[in-house]
Amino acid sequence: MPFLALNGIDLFYDDHPGPSDDAPVIVFLHGAGGNHLSWWQQVPHFRKQYRCVTIDHRSYGASTDPKDEGWARYGEDLVGLLDHLGLDRVALVAQSMGGRTALDTAVRDPDRISAVVMGDTWGFFQWPENQDRSARLNEPLIADRVERGLPVMVAESFPERDPERMFLYQQVQALNVPFDQRPTPIEEESRTGGPTKEAVAALTVPILFLEGSEDIVVPPEVVRATHEIIPGSEYREVPGCGHSIYWEAPETFNALASEFLAAHP
Repeated sequence: MPFLALNGIDLFYDDHPGPSDDAPVIVFLHGAGGNHLSWWQQVPHFRKQYRCVTIDHRSYGASTDPKDEGWARYGEDLVGLLDHLGLDRVALVAQSMGGRTALDTAVRDPDRISAVVMGDTWGFFQWPENQDRSARLNEPLIADRVERGLPVMVAESFPERDPERMFLYQQVQALNVPFDQRPTPIEEESRTGGPTKEAVAALTVPILFLEGSEDIVVPPEVVRATHEIIPGSEYREVPGCGHSIYWEAPETFNALASEFLAAHP
């Protein structure tokens, strides 16, 4: 298992070769409900054209985080991995929490990032108004779903429509430290650090927002608000999906992401 010792942690990553030594590179950045295994429906598709790198964010999957520094160092960790692998230019495909890593890295090193696909995420950067908007919209919806004993990371109908993949999602998630056992609550981490609103709004890196119409974790209004402050960014909404388009509708996710990345090599 490949680990990189950097920034006081052991960072797990997996490097899947593309069709040639000079194939373009995609780095996949998972959300809080997953880890590097979450991309099992993407890597086989994309590696036909791209070298695909998956990671476990610090404290997720097999990666460590002994000082509980968490989200605040995600961008720094990714830049360190790119340096280690000798990657001068990559595309980023991010899910939810991974959107913080993607935007942080794009702000830190914009010339290194060819394009960013933001799956079900607004990026969790320093924009208190959007953080408050998200909480106002999602808290009652999440509370209702939890009270009824239903998963929040997917559309309400998904577990019944696809029980096998729902089971697999839960098994992959179970490889992480449970949310209620994390030293710092994820809600607190998502409000700490990250790039400023002004820095994100100034980005010229091509960005595509893919949002599920039934996402209750990061509601569409919140993602659209972010899209609207980034000139040139694109927004596509996928009907019938919740917070995990990449998992719930992989063919649609892969097609939309492939089209966008091909247009922005």
